[in-house]
Amino acid sequence: MPITYVDAGVDQTRKDKGIDRLLRLMKRTHDPGVIDLPWGFAGLYALKSSGLFARNYRDPVLVACTDGVGTKLKVARLMNRHDTVGIDLVAMSVNDLVVTGATPLFFLDYIAMGKYDDALFTQLGEGVVKGCELTPCALLGGETAEMPGMYADGEVDMAGFAVGIVERSRIIDGSAVRAGDDIIGLASTGLHSNGYSLARKILFDARHKDVREHVPDLGGPLGETLLKPTRIYAPAVREVLRRYKVKKAVRAIANITGGGLIENLPRVLPKGCAAEMQEGAWRLPPIFPYLQNLGEVPREEMYRVFNMGVGMALVVAPHFTRPILRTLARVGEDAAIIGKIVKGAQEVRILPRQ
Repeated sequence: MPITYVDAGVDQTRKDKGIDRLLRLMKRTHDPGVIDLPWGFAGLYALKSSGLFARNYRDPVLVACTDGVGTKLKVARLMNRHDTVGIDLVAMSVNDLVVTGATPLFFLDYIAMGKYDDALFTQLGEGVVKGCELTPCALLGGETAEMPGMYADGEVDMAGFAVGIVERSRIIDGSAVRAGDDIIGLASTGLHSNGYSLARKILFDARHKDVREHVPDLGGPLGETLLKPTRIYAPAVREVLRRYKVKKAVRAIANITGGGLIENLPRVLPKGCAAEMQEGAWRLPPIFPYLQNLGEVPREEMYRVFNMGVGMALVVAPHFTRPILRTLARVGEDAAIIGKIVKGAQEVRILPRQ
């Protein structure tokens, strides 16, 4: 009896229909730089057509990065809800990209599953489109892989790839940071997409069995708190940088992902500088003390694993601190001065509450 690809667990026809629907959704993210090439082997983006060079890019530098969503996908599966993790996927890459001062241009995704699930794929794709709209950047293409035997039915993995552009003279690399600079923290929405292996161990091994359980300390169902999408900071950062095209008010930017403030902020500090922050200077989402208390997690471990309420940190010249805070408030960011740059050895010191 003949054996077909469908017999092996791969239904190319069903998958192609789902991709066709996603291709139509993707057009919502396209700008004049996108050269439409449906079902092309690669995506095309014309820099001149996008209008970028009309904004005086004399020595443009392309910036690229990649990331995934991690084990947050496990929570999405438990909730049977995958409409937000696509936003996370975009956020994890574009937030890394903008710390260099770059403007996101386009994004590509990779989605892998054991057996093609149309409803699951649609939710994932719609989330990625939404993330690109929030950035904004063009969803240029991607890859959808069916891999029976690699993933169980219902399991999925995702990776994202972002490309942006920055004028060479305006690259932000932290070299201008000086002792006395202020650190502005932009509030996170919660865990974002980091630390879920520890969070799941604390929550599901220690106490909770139902991800839909209402938790009074969190103000709602546990799963809803855990699935809050990563905040996309690209529009806010772009607006701040737009206001200071000549004066270099922003001296460094750090995306606070895996490793928390302890490991991420030192990545943008020059030799001879350290960061000192006062605990309590920013709002702490309730998920963090809840996890710490339930799992008896040491304070230092919390700051090394989680963002602890700070999704992105800007190191700014003190003269510009207040105007930048006003700009951030105007574009809807919850931001606060969370610390200072001091002399030291590229480390972060978080002073405990008095």
